[in-house]
Amino acid sequence: MITLRWPALPIAAVVGCILLQPSLTHAQWWSHTPKDFEECADAAEKAATKEDKTSALTQCNAKFAGRRKPSGGYTYYDFMQNRSFDIAGPNPTPEEQKHIDEQYTEFLDRQRRDNIAAAFAAKQQQQQELQQAIFKNEPARVPLPVQAPNKPLAVAANSKMLARARYCAQHTFSCQWPRLSERISDLKKMLFGSTASKAKRG
Repeated sequence: MITLRWPALPIAAVVGCILLQPSLTHAQWWSHTPKDFEECADAAEKAATKEDKTSALTQCNAKFAGRRKPSGGYTYYDFMQNRSFDIAGPNPTPEEQKHIDEQYTEFLDRQRRDNIAAAFAAKQQQQQELQQAIFKNEPARVPLPVQAPNKPLAVAANSKMLARARYCAQHTFSCQWPRLSERISDLKKMLFGSTASKAKRG
């Protein structure tokens, strides 16, 4: 019985070491405090399993907001503004965070003004299109005839004749007398000649 127990003890020890290895490895990646995200990510790469690696990288993202720049210093990317900011350390200081927040407020104001201007331009475009549609649907207007400026005497004579014809009854002596007297004077001129020619003869 004693000889059978000895092989079981080494096997149990090996199994125990294997079971404890993932937890020891998970604890070792955080054995010293990393100074920035890059150092933290390098330590997370040494995790034993894929799940441990993913969990470690999630903790790195939560701990460090900035990313190391090749030229030195750090940069912080604000996805709300789609913009990066230079910062001194791996995380923004209170002053740097205040500046980032102020820039975000200005970003929202610019966005609001741009939206208002775009809406106003779209409304003007709609009004212009509506006016053009109304103009196309209107029938063509024929211009009224304009009186020629060089015929005032003919117009005046025509108006007198119209007025006389309006107020004179047909076949009345008062309306026919002017025509008759004009014809008589024309007949005298034809028969006897004008008085001016008679005076010259005498």
